[in-house]
Amino acid sequence: MPLGTLDRTPPPFFRQGPSAFTRMVFFSALALFLMVADTRFKVTQPLRAVVATVLNPVERVLRTPVDLWNGAADYLTGLQDAREQETRAKVQLVQQAERAAKVEQLQQENARLRALLELRGAIKVRSLTAEVLYDAPDPYSRKVIIDRGNRDGLVISSPVINEAGVLGQVTRVYPYSAEVTLLTDKEAAIPVLNSRTQARSAAFGNSAGAGLELRFMAGNADVQVGDLLSTSGVDGVYPAGLPVAKVVSVDRKVETGFARIALAPIAEPDSVRHVLVLEPVGIQMPPRPEPAPSDDPAKPVKKGNKK
Repeated sequence: MPLGTLDRTPPPFFRQGPSAFTRMVFFSALALFLMVADTRFKVTQPLRAVVATVLNPVERVLRTPVDLWNGAADYLTGLQDAREQETRAKVQLVQQAERAAKVEQLQQENARLRALLELRGAIKVRSLTAEVLYDAPDPYSRKVIIDRGNRDGLVISSPVINEAGVLGQVTRVYPYSAEVTLLTDKEAAIPVLNSRTQARSAAFGNSAGAGLELRFMAGNADVQVGDLLSTSGVDGVYPAGLPVAKVVSVDRKVETGFARIALAPIAEPDSVRHVLVLEPVGIQMPPRPEPAPSDDPAKPVKKGNKK
């Protein structure tokens, strides 16, 4: 059979049609056209709606296990949280009820004691705000200068406090400023009351100028680390109940018979900027009654005539 008569066309299975490059260009242009048309003219929006509607039941069925798992986890977690919140609420309710009962009891007891002892109301102390200007130039003392003086009504011995507790008292007054001696000064002293034992004593600034100490306390005195000391109010200067210091160490020396008790001030004097100056309590105290004529030892006693 001559070679020229052979059919060299490929069989139908191997016929390719347009080239691969041509088809890539065509479909790329079609995709670009559809994207632009969908963005500008929303031509595929109805088709998207139909597809979403048809597939919605299928999606719900397929999400059922996931929803059940998440719902069970949320239920268990929420149940545990609800139980914990209920427990905390019950504890807080009991604490508030106990506190309310104590407050009511203390108010009734206070009213009965005042009515029984005929105690007058607490003294209202006037106050004045001030700002610390600088430390005193004396390196061997703990004193600061504030921006209030005679023109503001300050007097010597006025207590100086901040939001934490007592800082000291005014020891010198000038027309536009005043000098405040801090509690940590070696020459400072303040009468205090132990809040736990209700025992009165006196706190003094130590020689180092970094704290306070209780002096002349017996070796077996009932003083413990952590005791809170507040003003006793017996000196006529400080109002009663102001926080002063806490006990930080107790060294009971048997050989001397006294205890060395170190205190830490409640109010930090090194970081204070604004203070409150109080009027001394003694200014508002009622004057002492005049002695009766019969009780005056300088006045001679008249003797009756003898018959």
